[in-house]
Amino acid sequence: MNRLTESTSLYLQQHAGNPVDWHPWDDEALAMARAEQRPILLSIGYSACHWCHVMAHESFEDPETARWMNALFLNIKVDREERPDLDRVYQLAHQLLTGRGGGWPLTVFLDPDDLTPFFAGTYFPPQPRHGLPAFAELLKKIREWFDTRRDEVREQNQRLTEAVASLQTGSDEGDPPGQEIFEAATEQLRKNYDALHGGFGSAPKFPQAPLLGLVQSIARHDASGDPSGAGHMLHDSLTRMALSGLRDHLDGGFFRYTVDGSWTIPHFEKMLYDNAMLLPLYAEVGAQANDPFLADVASGIVSWLETCMRHEQGGFAASIDADADGQEGGYHVWQRAEIESLLSSDEAGIVIPMFGLDQPPNFEGQAWHLIRADGDPLTHVPAEALRKLTSARNLRVAPTTDTKRLTTWNALCIEGLARAGMALDRPEWLDLAEETLRFTREQLWRNGRLYAVFDDNEARFPAYLDDHAGLLHATLTLLQARWSEASMKFAAQLGDALLALFEDGDRGGFFFSADGTDTPIARLRPLQDDALPGGNGVAARALLKLGHLAGDARYLDAARKTLSVARREIEGYPLAHASLVLALNDYLEPATQVIVTGTDAVRVQELALTARQAIRGPHQVNCYAIGPDSGGLPGILSHLDTDEAAAAFVCRGLECLPPVEGIEELNRLLTEAK
Repeated sequence: MNRLTESTSLYLQQHAGNPVDWHPWDDEALAMARAEQRPILLSIGYSACHWCHVMAHESFEDPETARWMNALFLNIKVDREERPDLDRVYQLAHQLLTGRGGGWPLTVFLDPDDLTPFFAGTYFPPQPRHGLPAFAELLKKIREWFDTRRDEVREQNQRLTEAVASLQTGSDEGDPPGQEIFEAATEQLRKNYDALHGGFGSAPKFPQAPLLGLVQSIARHDASGDPSGAGHMLHDSLTRMALSGLRDHLDGGFFRYTVDGSWTIPHFEKMLYDNAMLLPLYAEVGAQANDPFLADVASGIVSWLETCMRHEQGGFAASIDADADGQEGGYHVWQRAEIESLLSSDEAGIVIPMFGLDQPPNFEGQAWHLIRADGDPLTHVPAEALRKLTSARNLRVAPTTDTKRLTTWNALCIEGLARAGMALDRPEWLDLAEETLRFTREQLWRNGRLYAVFDDNEARFPAYLDDHAGLLHATLTLLQARWSEASMKFAAQLGDALLALFEDGDRGGFFFSADGTDTPIARLRPLQDDALPGGNGVAARALLKLGHLAGDARYLDAARKTLSVARREIEGYPLAHASLVLALNDYLEPATQVIVTGTDAVRVQELALTARQAIRGPHQVNCYAIGPDSGGLPGILSHLDTDEAAAAFVCRGLECLPPVEGIEELNRLLTEAK
């Protein structure tokens, strides 16, 4: 047993029984490494990660490998979901040291004096394989190099530190980019689009939800009707992903990625954030295109959230493991004979060709992972057949669920449920969004400070940029569905915390870690998206929305500075900075605000619902329904007043037009406001 036994992290607990003398990242471990002048072996991963499990079984559970690790290094385990600050800085260091992207497990070797990595990699096998050295032999060589060439290590560390610092400078002060960015982004989309399978890029294939959000925005503004344009790319990608092996056709959730370019075989872990971000895309595109298949996919995601991820204490769990009972995919894949034994002959006659079981096995040549091989979204899987398959699968050893609640990922759920609920008129989804926001405020906002993780009945780790920005944007989104004076005040508190704790007052933009945080190597200001939208882009979007709603120039100025400091990165590769490009669109074309208010709460909600349905399309509009008992209008909107049962005000910037009661007149004003 090792020091991880005291941790509440599921990932760290998975390694508590290793023969490796693991330590958590804390002052005690770092002080021990410095005192003994032992280099640190830092291993970063997460509980649902397949290759993390592989390396654990092959190396960390092996007594001989553990003996070398304990003899040569001070070994530290980090859950990247709890400490994204450490993961970000060491992933960047890995990229600079190796010239390629990282991943998990991340394996880095640190100088104990300054915690700078002098060697980095990801997965290492127990024996030489695929051009990688055996892990035990690598350990010996790295320690020998550290001991005999310490001066070289220090020189390399200095160069690495300078390189990391240089990446945080940003563009010189100036204006944000202009509209030409959207043309460049559209052209890059065309070049990267997979016309055969949908989506962008090649194997391994990720859904890239932040990028799909940009495609959606571009499609909304494209009036050309181009059949190969952004609208087609978005609809085609969503359809193909939903028919493919990326989606679990029994419970409705999406896996993290597929190992191939045709969306066939995943690594089977399911992450809350992917599903939270895909949900509103399926709902909104389904509603706009009047596509019942995409709308049903959105319903399936919500069903998965409620049945598999919803925690009895509130909020949503983080992830579901890739492996079950020590086997990857064992919970999900099928034998044809098993399905034939479970279904009637009529059901089997439909299900077997529909899911491709009449073709050669697609999983390791010996089993079938279910995909919609028929490729027809108009056909329906028989409900009774699905029930039988689901019941049979539930009898298997299930993969482990990591039940910790993460603020950022739950914020994505709040926003996703709110947007999907508005798009498809599902008030119960709005109820779930409100419930999740209430849990987050009650459990993760303590004494004016936000926390990043709720686990074992405890809020832990002061929250990061992504937590504040994501929760602010989610709160403002939910306000459009259901106005709440308390939520508006909470949004202002989050906005103020963003400025006070994270803003780079000298150059603009936001650091990932809060002011005063002890961060190794450098305090990062990340601009690029990864699997999640970048915190600077989300912060800029949220502050623009809050600034216009509250009439507070501080928020608007901070958003403008963020876009200015990121100008070089946005212009260089807009698709990698999709969240910032979306924020740029909000800055260049501020959303028109529709404020629906009046003396009759029911009529106000009815008019707001009709307005939202009518203004779908090219209008960039934020619509708020503020009833007579909602505590009054915020900021510069406080002067708006009407004696009508329900009326809509159209506001652009600091100016609001006289109220209207009809949808035709509202649409006319919106068109003029453009």
